[in-house]
Amino acid sequence: MELSTAIRNRRSCRSYETTPVPDNLIRECVEAARLAPSACNKQPWRFYAVTSPELREKLCSECLLPGVRMPWLRQAPVILVLCMKKKLTTHFLAPLLSGIHYEYLDLGIAGEHLVLAAEERGLGSCWIGWIKAAQTKKILHLPFDVTPVSFLSLGYPAEQREPTARFPLEEILTFLR
Repeated sequence: MELSTAIRNRRSCRSYETTPVPDNLIRECVEAARLAPSACNKQPWRFYAVTSPELREKLCSECLLPGVRMPWLRQAPVILVLCMKKKLTTHFLAPLLSGIHYEYLDLGIAGEHLVLAAEERGLGSCWIGWIKAAQTKKILHLPFDVTPVSFLSLGYPAEQREPTARFPLEEILTFLR
């Protein structure tokens, strides 16, 4: 699949088949994320592929913030937990000077590489930032220096995903010459 096709076709998937995702496909998607650029090449990302039905259910029932129902998340055969592991200079000191939290930019770039690789392989995905980080960390027994930031559901789409409206290019792009 051409990159432009993957970008054009990729949608948030909210309906999954129960078919398991082979480990090699998960690895290929995370490999695409691993190759992403990062501030000072610190690569703060850490990924946890949760395929255990019991652990996925626990994440769904105990680690989502209240108010937004996501019943489709329980269908996804994989919940990827995107985490960060910060480095002193790049992720603590630099933001004090610039006001920019590079670790979130880095994780976003890596995560988008991952979802585009998933699209290329016929997998659906959906970013979920509405999580309880501390509870996720506790349930997954994550190391003290690893912080959960978001979930990505991953699996084979159960239905065709319709395109969502996008602003026209003229509305979001300004040339300053």
